[in-house]
Amino acid sequence: MKLALASLLAVAGAAAAQEPPPPAPAAFVFEEIAELAPAVIMGETPTGRRQAIPITGGTFSGPGIKGRILPGGADYQLVRSDGSVQVDAGYFIQTDDGVVIHVHNVGVIVPAPGGGLGYAWAAPSFDAPTGTYDWLNKAIFVSRIGPAGDEDHPAVRITIWKVG
Repeated sequence: MKLALASLLAVAGAAAAQEPPPPAPAAFVFEEIAELAPAVIMGETPTGRRQAIPITGGTFSGPGIKGRILPGGADYQLVRSDGSVQVDAGYFIQTDDGVVIHVHNVGVIVPAPGGGLGYAWAAPSFDAPTGTYDWLNKAIFVSRIGPAGDEDHPAVRITIWKVG
């Protein structure tokens, strides 16, 4: 009996191992439109070109949370020799009810072959005060980065999902 059960579990386990895992569940949290100033170029370094993109303001909105992006943050970037860009943004958002939350968003942008935006994903983390938005401190998030604004009003669209 024990041998038959072990054999059955082994067969079931082997079949399950061949099936791909289900996709990670994710729920939309909010979308930001971050307004940008011209890049501050540091220049070439041994690892690539360093630059900073100042964040001058913006807005965000999602189910149960909305507000504005406070001026003063920046996206510190490393443009690598292959054209991909490591992003490391730090800034504050303020909810409509006055709560200030720190955002740290780290990711990579890889141009599509032939130009344009290809892979552009990041992993934001939040530092929210205890209270209404404390849930932001207790989860993993992913974000998709895309263009927004125009030539005269540069901006970036950041769409954020909670994983799990």
